[in-house]
Amino acid sequence: MLKDRYGNSLTTESDAARDAYIDGVDKFLSGNAGSEEAFRRAVEADPNLAVAHVGIARYRILMADRPGAAAAIQDARNATGQSEREVSHTEAFGRLIDGDGPGGYKAIRAHVVEYPRDVMIAQTCTSVFGLIGFSGREGREAEQLAYTTYIAPDYGDDWWFLGQHAFAQAEVGQLELARENIERALEAYPRNGHNAHINAHIFYEEGNNDAGFDYLREWYVDYDDNAYLHCHISWHVALWTAAAGDMDTAWRLLEEGCSPENSKGPGLNILTDTVSFLHRAQLSGIDVPAERWKRISDFAAETFPRAGLAFADVHSGLAHAMAGNAEAFAALTKEAKGPAAEIVAPTWAGFKAFAEGDWAAAERELGPAMAGHERLGGSNAQRDLLEFTLAEAIRKQGRAAEADRLIAMRRPRQQELAAA
Repeated sequence: MLKDRYGNSLTTESDAARDAYIDGVDKFLSGNAGSEEAFRRAVEADPNLAVAHVGIARYRILMADRPGAAAAIQDARNATGQSEREVSHTEAFGRLIDGDGPGGYKAIRAHVVEYPRDVMIAQTCTSVFGLIGFSGREGREAEQLAYTTYIAPDYGDDWWFLGQHAFAQAEVGQLELARENIERALEAYPRNGHNAHINAHIFYEEGNNDAGFDYLREWYVDYDDNAYLHCHISWHVALWTAAAGDMDTAWRLLEEGCSPENSKGPGLNILTDTVSFLHRAQLSGIDVPAERWKRISDFAAETFPRAGLAFADVHSGLAHAMAGNAEAFAALTKEAKGPAAEIVAPTWAGFKAFAEGDWAAAERELGPAMAGHERLGGSNAQRDLLEFTLAEAIRKQGRAAEADRLIAMRRPRQQELAAA
């Protein structure tokens, strides 16, 4: 029987289907362009290869195409003669597509216990945008590291695993271990978009911004803008470019890589990366045209009109508040939902107060979120936006030394960027 690169048996006799599936998995795990196309080649070669249909569903849901994902999952369920692993693979992810998040997560964790090297299922629980990362649970960063540590014996020196383990280590401050693992991962596969991105995060957490900028801007030159990580890596390069003082290039990178009109990335990245860049620029004293805020507020209202995903919710709220889009802000913030609702609600209020110049209210609302904002999801490097906003609200009240102490305590390696 034919097998995938991780040793899992595939219900197909087609070498072409097997090879295309392996190509799709590798492109998906590395954040390179062409994974969906490879999965479609696999099902063209063998329409009965269920896991390739699931691969299509994975990519479609990443791009927020729920109908397309549901159709692909149904194709997988219609496949005949599948092994127990393949049926479990389909059903575990299928429950997520069906809208059963808790049941899907439970099924996925059970599947990983039984089939730990079924990488496309194991992957769903990794990264800051995964099922654990967006769980809204207290301590989810430690939980993330516990998960990657649990599967470590099954993956060894695999380039995908080393990168994800390094990211989990970096998010809890294990920077020396993270540096060792990401360098091993990149040595095995230098043109891996995910691991280049994780390397940028590790540089940032180390405070090695010059080295990070030098590495990422060189790596980024040949990165295909069809790749789903292109938007987010553009954001990283744009931020470091802005910190270096080249705002013309930074605006160009943002426009070409992250804007709703030009980016080919997931809507969640377009929203959060654009909002984050605009707000960081404004915090740094750079004039941000109102039209830029209006464009991203309009995109947020169209793409994420209702609350439920905390990371999207807080960025949408910030976009609407800064754009002065009272109607969209009111519609979104009518009720915070999801497991991190008690963090989302005051964050919305804090951003609204900040946009209105009510610095004391912004401080009062944002302050309590500092103890648990990891529940919002995203990385430390993304969520320090809240800390910089709180510090600026304090500074606006004439307490610059207190603002500086806040950043020194919360982000000691990023004081220079905070003051940029």
